[in-house]
Amino acid sequence: MSDLKSTAPLADESKLSFNKVQRKLRRDVGRAVMDYKMIAEGDRIMVCLSGGKDSFTMLDMLISLQRNSPVKFELVAVNLDQKQPGFPEHVLPEYLEKMGIEYYIVERDTYAVVRSKVPEGKKTCGLCSRLRRGTLYSFAEEINANKIALGHHKDDIIETLFLNMFYGGRLAGMPPKLLSDDGRNIVIRPLAYARETDIIAFADYRQYPIIPCNLCGSQANLQRQNIKQMLAQWEEEQPGRIESIFSAMQNISPSQMSDRQLFDFETLEIDRSAEREAYEYADGIQVHKSSVNPVQFIDALNLG
Repeated sequence: MSDLKSTAPLADESKLSFNKVQRKLRRDVGRAVMDYKMIAEGDRIMVCLSGGKDSFTMLDMLISLQRNSPVKFELVAVNLDQKQPGFPEHVLPEYLEKMGIEYYIVERDTYAVVRSKVPEGKKTCGLCSRLRRGTLYSFAEEINANKIALGHHKDDIIETLFLNMFYGGRLAGMPPKLLSDDGRNIVIRPLAYARETDIIAFADYRQYPIIPCNLCGSQANLQRQNIKQMLAQWEEEQPGRIESIFSAMQNISPSQMSDRQLFDFETLEIDRSAEREAYEYADGIQVHKSSVNPVQFIDALNLG
């Protein structure tokens, strides 16, 4: 396998910048993998490679982790060729051959399915993702992969949270580690702690052969783009807000939300059997009792 150094000659300053962002991404991936126990001894991980900057970066990071980790695991790259018009079929096989990694190209004409099912001008993302997910999940079993690695990063996760809130009426994001609904696959997102700006910088240095997604990229005013712009404005107005939102997603208080399935509101009862602890700053409280007799007051109301 080739090393992770940029294939293009870099000036000293550019090389330093590349090393800095590479170290940061490696730390982010390492922390995410450790925090969520994403990888275990003997895992065979199917790395989903779309041809975009995120999945290329994820593959590099996992290769680096594989070399340096005491835990032994396998990596196999898989690309789903969705038969989009003009898709450069030679790009990924040539790249992966040079990398020296086991890989598969899975062909399924999801493009034709989406175009036949979705009216012109409507969003294709939902159906496209379902078809892609089903194909990849089933193929993971065929090659005996017990983990599926996807290239979603921290910005993707937060954008999905707001998409679900604004357009789906539910509080849900993309978990760093997920058991599929049928229980047959575990999905991991090693880039869950990585910021998109770092991935963009890393991909620029690495000069990946990026393949655009023409199926959805040509659609204007996608909901995700609106959310992305909103978050970018928030971050500009108050730097650090993205990190704060992500931290909140890791620090949920079910009793402070409103989900009756998540928390038992119905059977809440008070318990005053134990002696009450003094409230903070309780000293100095003065109480003035009303002079109105409650019984007389009620009787007066009834008479009226």
